[in-house]
Order: sequence, then structure tokens, then C-alpha cells
Amino acid sequence: MPHSASEISPDVDLSLPRSERISIELKRRELTVSAHELFTPHMLRITLTGEDLSDFQSPGFDDNVKLFLTVPGPDGEDVLERRSYTPRRFDVAARELVLDFALHDAGPATAWALEAQVGDTLVVGGPRGSRVVHGDISEWLLIGDETALPAIGRKVEEAPAGTRITVIAGVPGAEDEQQFDSAAEVTCQWLHRPEDQAAEIAPFLQAVRALEIGPRTFIWIAAEAAVAQALKAHVLDERGINPAWIKPSGYWVKGEAGK
Repeated sequence: MPHSASEISPDVDLSLPRSERISIELKRRELTVSAHELFTPHMLRITLTGEDLSDFQSPGFDDNVKLFLTVPGPDGEDVLERRSYTPRRFDVAARELVLDFALHDAGPATAWALEAQVGDTLVVGGPRGSRVVHGDISEWLLIGDETALPAIGRKVEEAPAGTRITVIAGVPGAEDEQQFDSAAEVTCQWLHRPEDQAAEIAPFLQAVRALEIGPRTFIWIAAEAAVAQALKAHVLDERGINPAWIKPSGYWVKGEAGK
């Protein structure tokens, strides 16, 4: 079972969110592809099944698992590549794990997903651990590009009634917008831009600058590294928001081999 590795110090300001670190026993699982669906032009969904999922745990919406992929190396010899992906959805009783793959410049994982067929196998490791945010949060602001949509979709769909969530998401076009089934009160703003402009900072900054960010809003950011850094600087320096209310992540770097 997962266990918390955090303790609340008497000096902690309980009015601020806190990040609880949850340790999970590391395990590799050999799973089988049971479904393969291109559900938007740039997003592929693969469902994996297997008895190894009987004890799968993922407490945080932005957790990640490692995909272990064998690919040809530069000298022709096979090499093992590891890539991180968010569990989009999982059902322990049904022994199912759903992963969404943003289709961009194909790295090893994207290439595998495009070629995968029902019956293929994949070794998946983790999550190794999780960080779950707690606190008196009145609203969530989730900002990201295609690579962040699995985590955003999971957060939105797992949120209980009464939760307020605003999503700002960059996608190539209207046909790449996603529908979320949620009990929460959700507002989505979709930023359309060509795929080759996914690392452009301006559309995100313009959208966030135009947004009123209320008190006790937790801001979660995941995008290209320079975009995430610019958005972090904006909310910290221009908005004066306490860093405790922000969790920024650079999910990829322009010009570097990706997922």
C-alpha cells in the first residue's frame, strides 16, 4: 500500500497548499494492448490489460509511469529506451490502464504507439511515487499543451462535484479539442495554433494575462520548458502569486528528441 512520507510541521502555514509525497513500491508490469483508438487527429489512446495491474496505484493526477521500449540503436544493436507517460485512466478491478499519446515528432514511445496492435505487449514500470496537493483550494487553473492533456483530462474527470476548474489548453485545431465527463464545474479555453508552433509562448501568455485569477487558485502548468518557465514568471512576478500556489513542469524541450 502507498504511504505518506510527509509530516506537517507546527511552523507550516496551513492556509497554503502543501504537497504530500506518497511512496509506492516500484514494480514492472508486462501488459497487453487491448484497444487502439485515434480519438482526435493528434491523440492516440491505447488501453493495456493484464493481471499485473491487480495492485496498480496512482494517487496523483499527474503521476507518471515508465514505458520500457526496445529500439534499434545507432550501431544496429537493440537498446532499451525509457519514456514517461501519465496514466490517463485506470481500473484495477478490470485490470485496465489507459495511456494517451500526443502525436508529434515521433520519439520511441510515439513510434511504438503508432505501430502497436491489439495483442502486442509492453513493459510498464511504476509509478515510483506520487505528489498530491492538499489545502483550502477554491479553484484549479490547469494550463498545458497536447502533452499535458492526459493529466488535465484525468484531473477534470476525477474531480468531485463542487470543484471549480479552468483549463487553458493549446491544440492544433478545433478537431483536437477533447470532451471531458466530469461532475466538476469546468471551463475550457482552447488555444488553436499549428503543431509547429507548440513552443510559442505568446498565445499562452495572452490567455493567462486576460484571465482573472481569484484567491486560493492553484495553478498547474505543463508545457514545453520555455513556455512553462514564462508562465511561471508571469504568475510569480506580474501577478505576485505565492509560489506555494503554483506547480510548473517542463514536459518537453523544443529541439530535443521527445516521447
